[in-house]
Amino acid sequence: MADLLPGYGSIELIGQGARSTIHRVVHQATGKHYALKRVVRKEADDQRFIEQVETEFDVCSPLKHAHVRQCISIHHNKKWRKTQEVLMVMEYIEGATMENHRPNRIEHFCVIFRKIAAGLHALHQSGFVHADIKPDNIVLGHNGVVKVIDLGQSCPIGHKKKRIQGTPDFIAPEQVRRINLDQRTDVYNLGATMYWALTGINYPTEMADSTTSKTDISRASAPQSPKELNDKFPLALSQLVMDCCKSNPNDRPPDMVKLDGRLKTVQTLWRRKLEELKAKKQADQAENADSVE
Repeated sequence: MADLLPGYGSIELIGQGARSTIHRVVHQATGKHYALKRVVRKEADDQRFIEQVETEFDVCSPLKHAHVRQCISIHHNKKWRKTQEVLMVMEYIEGATMENHRPNRIEHFCVIFRKIAAGLHALHQSGFVHADIKPDNIVLGHNGVVKVIDLGQSCPIGHKKKRIQGTPDFIAPEQVRRINLDQRTDVYNLGATMYWALTGINYPTEMADSTTSKTDISRASAPQSPKELNDKFPLALSQLVMDCCKSNPNDRPPDMVKLDGRLKTVQTLWRRKLEELKAKKQADQAENADSVE
């Protein structure tokens, strides 16, 4: 594989999408591995993909947080003063996206989503909304590593976008309506992601009616709570997920601090329940042993 950036040796292609390719590269001076995002302009409309990489770098590079992927440097190749190619060096994370690795235990679920909430809180503290949280934008690495990635659709808190941006199965109503976005937009996106992680199905998000000239909002179907779909889920967790996915932002948890607090409560109660079940099992085993004797 040909080297894409001076000073970095290309190793392998590790991902692609939205006109971009992601490569694993090695910094030749240090031997450290990085991820390299590359976008090449092939037609005029590709400018928006170049702008997304630039947005991601501008938002991410000053933000140093354990649960947000770091952006190291950005490089432009220009022709006639117009960018034809952009390359961004990023932190390399060995692991898989949540889309390919759903949490399968409540304790694990709570740990992962509390880390995501912490990363998003740091992003909000810096003045930005992610606006595209979904399973494919969360990487689960080794030794408990959890990283929020792909900040290309991020925008300042309170921003109103000119066009609908977001992923249909996780998009918030205010994104469809093209009104101001804030922390509660990420709360909704994260709630829809939690719904999918628990149930394996997508939350029926609202959508624009493409058959009319105005933005008519409709929902695909009435949502069932995780608890209704599987009675084994803790009620408090099911309620949190459904509260995050409320159509009216005012009805959602107001920020990631409140969301994290409720996840912590779920985690504490679940641990207590498991400890009680373990103690009961040990007591039953001891009683049965006494009976045999």
